[in-house]
Amino acid sequence: MIITISGPPGSGKTTVGKLLAEKLNYEFISTGMVFRQMAEEKEISLEKLGEMALEDHEIDKELDKRIIALAKEKKKLVLEGRLAGHMLHLNGIKAFKIRVDAHIHTRAERIAGREDKSPEQVRKEIEIRADCEWKRYNEIYGIDQNSLAVYDFIVHSDDATPEELVAQIIKETEVAV
Repeated sequence: MIITISGPPGSGKTTVGKLLAEKLNYEFISTGMVFRQMAEEKEISLEKLGEMALEDHEIDKELDKRIIALAKEKKKLVLEGRLAGHMLHLNGIKAFKIRVDAHIHTRAERIAGREDKSPEQVRKEIEIRADCEWKRYNEIYGIDQNSLAVYDFIVHSDDATPEELVAQIIKETEVAV
């Protein structure tokens, strides 16, 4: 089974995805890891590749092509990324698609704590990034990130531990299998 974990920055998708993969004994792949690999191959910084992606949609398309190829070859996979659920849905790849969500205040606090910034600054950065990504993904794929229709299960991480969320997901995936 392939399980996708999607959600906005700071929602807890990476933490939940890694823990879920560990509990299920599945492989964990993050789109962020693949993006980092692409930057290394080009011998440029992650930030530089991100800047380039704003102007060159081929970078996003290459990332998505790699993610789709990985999903097609794996049998037991937790695939984490903001668009993971949408990408597999658009390409007809069967997966149980999960969205991890949290209020923007919660997400800003989490990111601020790990990046040594103020929550106010992070909230502004989240909003700018979300607007930019929404435009990009809509332009490239016609994806409305606000649509939750592709997801099989939605969890909210504001008041739950990663362990509690993983328990909910495992229970739900057992029902869906």
